[in-house]
Amino acid sequence: MASVADQTGVDVEHIIQDAGSQGDLQALAQSKPNVRLFVEKDSGMYDAINRGLRRASGEICAYLNCDEQYLPGALERVHNFFARNRDVNVLFADIILVAGDGCPLSYRRTILPNLRHIKVAHLNTPTCATFFRRELLNRGFYFDTRWKTIGDALWIEKLLLSKVAMATIREPLAVFALTGKNLGETALSRSETVAWKGSEQNRLILAGAVLLHRLRKALAGAYRRRSVQIEIFTLESPGNRQRFIANDVGFRWPT
Repeated sequence: MASVADQTGVDVEHIIQDAGSQGDLQALAQSKPNVRLFVEKDSGMYDAINRGLRRASGEICAYLNCDEQYLPGALERVHNFFARNRDVNVLFADIILVAGDGCPLSYRRTILPNLRHIKVAHLNTPTCATFFRRELLNRGFYFDTRWKTIGDALWIEKLLLSKVAMATIREPLAVFALTGKNLGETALSRSETVAWKGSEQNRLILAGAVLLHRLRKALAGAYRRRSVQIEIFTLESPGNRQRFIANDVGFRWPT
C-alpha cells in the first residue's frame, strides 16, 4: 500500500480488495491517499482481482499481491512509456527478488512471453511488473476465476492468441518478496498446472521451447550478474523506504 501511495508524477487510483483480513485494515487504508477499500468475500485471488479491475477507472491498470511492491517512480515510467507507444497494450518490466527482510536475492530480466514456452514450461512474466491498457478490459480480457493459482498464465495465453501488442522495458519497476508463503509454490498450483498442460510432456518440444527461451534471455542480457540498489518498504519499516545495496547479484530463482 505504501509503495503505491508514494508514487509521483502520475494520478493513481488505488483499489484494495480484501476477503477479511485480521487487524484494522480500515484505519491503515484511510491513512493513505486515494485508497478505496472493499472488504468482501470472494471465490479466490482472480475473482478479487477482477472485482478491483471492474471498479477501476484508470486508463492504465495493474495489480499487486501482498508480497509485492513498486519501486520509486515506477508508475510514472509506465505512464510515459504508454504515452510514447500508443500501439502497445501490455508492458512488462524487470523485477528484483528479495528476502523477507528486503535483502536483494536475484535480478529477473523479463522478455516477451512465448505461447509455446508458456504451454510446455512456465509463465516468465511477473504479474507485479505487468501493466496494461483499460481497453483490454473493455474487450473482456478478465481473469478466468475457475483457476485459483495459474489464472495469470491463462490470461497471457489468451492475450497472445488474440495478437495483443506487448512490449518490455529493461529496468526493474517492482519487487517480489520470497516469504515462503507464495501461492505459486503450493500443491494446488502444481495440480492446476497438470490439469491445464497434461501430466505428460513431449520432451523434445519442451527442450526446444526452453532452449529458445534461454537464448532469447541471453540476448536480452538476463544472465549477467549485477550491482543492485533499491529503496523499498519492509515489515520493520512500513512507513519509510529503506535502501539496500547488493553487489554481484545473480539471475536465478532462489530455491
